[in-house]
Amino acid sequence: MGNRGMEDLIPLINKLQDAFSCIGQSCNLDLPQIAVVGGQSAGKSSVLENFVGRDFLPRGSGIYAEFLHCKGRKFVDFDEVRLEIEAETDRITGSNKGISAVPINLRVYSPNVLNLTLIDLPGMTKVAVGDQPADIEHQIRDMLLQFVTKESCLILAVTPANMDLANSDALKISKEVDPQGLRTIGVITKLDLMDEGTDARDILENKLLPLRRGYIGVVNRSQKDIDGRKDIKAALAAERKFFLSHPGYRHMADRMGTPHLQKTLNQQLTNHIRDTLPGLRSKLQSQLLSLEKEVEEYKNFKPDDPTRKTKALLQMVQQFGVDFEKRIEGSGDQVDTVELSGGARINRIFHERFPFELVKMEFDEKELRREISYAIKNIHGVRTGLFTPDMAFEAIVKKQIIKLKEPCLKCMDLVLQELINTVRQCSNKLVSYPRLREETERIVTTYVRERDSKTKDQVLLLIDIELSYINTNHEDFIGFANAQQRSTATATINNKKRVMPNQVIRRGWLTINISIMKGGSKDYWFVLTAESLSWYKDEEEKEKKYMLPLDNLKLRDVEKGFMSTKHTFAIFNTESRNVYKDLRQIELACDTQEDVDSWKASFLRAGVYPEKDQSEDSGPAESFSMDPQLERQVETIRNLVDSYIGIVNKSIRDLMPKTIMHLMINSAKDFIHSELLAYLYSCGDQGSLMEESADQAQRRDEMLRMYHALKEALVIIGDISTTTISTPIPPPVDDTWRSVANPRCPPPQARPLPAAACIPSRPPAVRGATPGPPPANPPNPAFALGPVPPGLPPGIPR
Repeated sequence: MGNRGMEDLIPLINKLQDAFSCIGQSCNLDLPQIAVVGGQSAGKSSVLENFVGRDFLPRGSGIYAEFLHCKGRKFVDFDEVRLEIEAETDRITGSNKGISAVPINLRVYSPNVLNLTLIDLPGMTKVAVGDQPADIEHQIRDMLLQFVTKESCLILAVTPANMDLANSDALKISKEVDPQGLRTIGVITKLDLMDEGTDARDILENKLLPLRRGYIGVVNRSQKDIDGRKDIKAALAAERKFFLSHPGYRHMADRMGTPHLQKTLNQQLTNHIRDTLPGLRSKLQSQLLSLEKEVEEYKNFKPDDPTRKTKALLQMVQQFGVDFEKRIEGSGDQVDTVELSGGARINRIFHERFPFELVKMEFDEKELRREISYAIKNIHGVRTGLFTPDMAFEAIVKKQIIKLKEPCLKCMDLVLQELINTVRQCSNKLVSYPRLREETERIVTTYVRERDSKTKDQVLLLIDIELSYINTNHEDFIGFANAQQRSTATATINNKKRVMPNQVIRRGWLTINISIMKGGSKDYWFVLTAESLSWYKDEEEKEKKYMLPLDNLKLRDVEKGFMSTKHTFAIFNTESRNVYKDLRQIELACDTQEDVDSWKASFLRAGVYPEKDQSEDSGPAESFSMDPQLERQVETIRNLVDSYIGIVNKSIRDLMPKTIMHLMINSAKDFIHSELLAYLYSCGDQGSLMEESADQAQRRDEMLRMYHALKEALVIIGDISTTTISTPIPPPVDDTWRSVANPRCPPPQARPLPAAACIPSRPPAVRGATPGPPPANPPNPAFALGPVPPGLPPGIPR
């Protein structure tokens, strides 16, 4: 296979673009734009007309033009295109030479052209005429910079041969945005209008004022030729004859003229495509590898194959069971780093929420002492008891044990909800089969609810077992002798100092809610130890804001504010002292109720317990007036109850998670692995159960289409990159002539780029074609007109 030029690349590149368009993507070749820049009298619009031709809309199937401002209307005649450009220009700028930066976008569609943008920029003018603004020069300059600053834009700097090249506006602006000359091609016009005996040979040979990519001379049509509707073929033939017959240019005729300009731009486009392909190839190979595994199951896909449905059902159920177990037991793969889920949330219920609920049931000191007093008095009756009655102890203990039912049932309800949520999360992978997902969720959820009912019965049985026999011989029970020696204060201190004094129990962010009048709510970094609560400016813990001792502190629930999105709890002093500055309580807020519960559990470890709702004293006055002997008996019973309830709580805290795990969670896992499939088969027709969703069918088709398109694209890229000719970048040239020619202008590298010269987003791409050298019968020109700034319609005479 021989080397390819642009004319050979067009079908391959179009095929590559089609491969990508069928999967809704762009092939990211980022084909260069070509901007035609020149002064008002440089003849650049004539260059454009000569370049693309008056009849650039050839007759043929699938070839037409379309304006963005009247999308849907197809133009197949150039005269209609010209009239529409002039009409749109008048609509935007008026009829008296006004200007506008809004481009007129013209797209040419053809199966034989590349997706390329050609931009006819307005001529650089100095003096405002008609309706043009006084700062017309600056406005046009800014307009030009919006396009030519882009790195992928090739600049055709058009200059007439009969003016001083050092004063060329086109070369000046190109030097600002392209100081290395990598994107600039000089175009010299009006060679046929130079005075007799003079020529531009030194310029065209790149000797006088050299450019890195040199100059190309062109001969445009005269106004008479334009008025006479001279076609492009005749214009190109006349241009060729001029260069061959002129004594100063005949030796370089093959490097002059519009055909050679077309060939030069073709080669730049070819180079760009070849340079872009390696990165595109790497991206495509990466995408292909990522699709390989998913596509594998679809390669031999047969929608109506019953064995496929059976296999898919087995795989889905097995995967569901694996996912459920991983979410409960934990797994090193597919770890959720955003939030807790599954087993982690159940673990929090077991070890944070449940202990907190138990503590809330314990410490209603005033009510407990009143109940003990009544029990002792009722047991003694009319007699005065000398000894503490053990029956009062049993009565109070049993009443406290019965209270454990509520937190236990609440804990199981929370676990049930987490299991149901886990089932729903695991069933997300069954979304391709809606009926299968629905039935799987229903079956497993029904089973979990049944096990929840049996688990509750078992937990209530555990509490009934505790009620059936009060074991005062338990090794951890303090007994009557020790109970009489203990005081409430001692018990409280011992309970509170269970943690090492300097041990940090928790760190984290909390919001302190303060009224707007006092500064509003603020976030601080909190550190909770066994003795104090401190908060800092941030987690570096360098700037301490306050340290609060935990003595006499308790927790209190606070209702969520009407406009607040956070959940709140409060800390207050039981001795009615100010906790912080002039505040009787500090309100602390978290984003979720789970965070609140977690913080409360941490405060429990530090010995800060929740407040109990104290109802008004409703008993008779004499119930609070106890003789010293009764007070000692109440204190003894209180210490005994505290000791025994601690034993029961410890047992329940240990047995509850075990019971739930055995009867609910592990049972659910076994059911999913061993019986779920049988239940699904009993639901009805397997065909309807495995009916695919429309979304899944569409996803499969898109995936297969993408997979084959990627493979085809890689084959095309391999063909392009191995057989395409590329040319090296010309070496740098000495361009200090620009500074010397205009001494008032500082060297280009010292001039800062204007503020307007920022790289804009690329204008809408147009499907245009790339011209090649004209054969005997020149084909339809291959470049499409891109944005045409209003105010300067095509056809301006040179």
